[in-house]
Amino acid sequence: MRIRDWDSNLKVRLFGEAALNITFWMFFPFLTIYFTEAFGKSMAGLMLIASQLFAVFANLMGGYCADRFGRKTMMVLSAFGQGVAFILFALASSPWFDSAIIGFICFTFVSIFGSFYWPASQAMVADVVDEKDRSSVFAIFYTSINIAVVVGPILGGIFYVDYRFQLLLVSGIICVLLSLLLLKFTRETAPDNSQKLRVSEGKQKAWHRVISEQVRDYKVIIQDRTFLLFIVAGILVAQTFMQLDLLFPVYIKETVESATLFSVNDWSFTLQGEQIFGFILSENGLLVALFTVVITKWMTKFRERNVFILSSLIYACAIFIFGQTQSVYIFIIAMGIFTFAELMTAGIQQSFISKIAPEEMRGQYFAAASLRFTIGKTIAPLSITISLWIGYEWTFILLAILAVVSAGIYYVMFNKFEQENNVPLQKVTNE
Repeated sequence: MRIRDWDSNLKVRLFGEAALNITFWMFFPFLTIYFTEAFGKSMAGLMLIASQLFAVFANLMGGYCADRFGRKTMMVLSAFGQGVAFILFALASSPWFDSAIIGFICFTFVSIFGSFYWPASQAMVADVVDEKDRSSVFAIFYTSINIAVVVGPILGGIFYVDYRFQLLLVSGIICVLLSLLLLKFTRETAPDNSQKLRVSEGKQKAWHRVISEQVRDYKVIIQDRTFLLFIVAGILVAQTFMQLDLLFPVYIKETVESATLFSVNDWSFTLQGEQIFGFILSENGLLVALFTVVITKWMTKFRERNVFILSSLIYACAIFIFGQTQSVYIFIIAMGIFTFAELMTAGIQQSFISKIAPEEMRGQYFAAASLRFTIGKTIAPLSITISLWIGYEWTFILLAILAVVSAGIYYVMFNKFEQENNVPLQKVTNE
């Protein structure tokens, strides 16, 4: 499906979110280093876990609200909230006032508003795109994000240390502009839930009733054992790719002071620790930007079960290699393997969720499925603390084992899924 044939809602989002993501990735990969230096490894790990616990709750609320109050409404409010949080974060990192703790609180609110935004944005794609085209559309959005991952860390490596205040301020302004763009140029796509929102005699429902209804809805989803296994396997494998902006930057900065990639006569290309991480992260983004659509199309030729299982096993290999080396060249190779594992499921996982989700509960299904990432991201900072206890090498080995376990759970899950549906899923598309 060509971009020019997309719904106008998606076109607005694609270009608006692209601008935001480029700015965001100019500083986000370096925040773990910032908080680790400010609070120490152990405390930073625990604080990041606490931050993500709020994001988990917000993510579930986001899916509920996306179904109840509309995709557009939640996206506009979330983008505006992120903008305000970024601007306050900038002020807490300004030349006139510097407070790491206030910066951390603002970062937490950025995560919370991001968790409100995500389920609505994913559900909007499912609302306006036919099932046969969803994998390619999700893949293009994923590619857009990773173009930002290429450009952002490179620019961040240059500007972050001296211009953190300016980067945060620009991100805040772009978020606010995105909210205005969404407000003016997009339309609501959610199914009509006016009956669900209507309250008798014009009285508002008590907040505890709203939350109890939400819990009841999610209980129905989680009681689907196949879907529950999908979430558990996703949480385990998330412990590998979540380290991209958690353990990796700290590990590289502490173990590699500098490295000369190549030299010609008297000229050499040398990178310091943080710059090496930015370079490796940009490699990931570049590979994703170049190959997401191609590999997604390739993966649709195979059974979903085999794709998910093999992806987890390749993640395990990549994360194991990372922990065995301090060579920049091996880092580059390992990141290539790591990225291939990422791309195998980049486009198909959202399409898989949209197929099994009832239309009136898509937002909640996407939110429940994203528990793989929100809970995964909540647990992932423990790797920083664990590295203090058992060292980096064994921490990476532990992460590889978790990825292998996730592959086993995917095997069980897809066997159960295929038995329940009486026919194996031969391909990701054309179901």
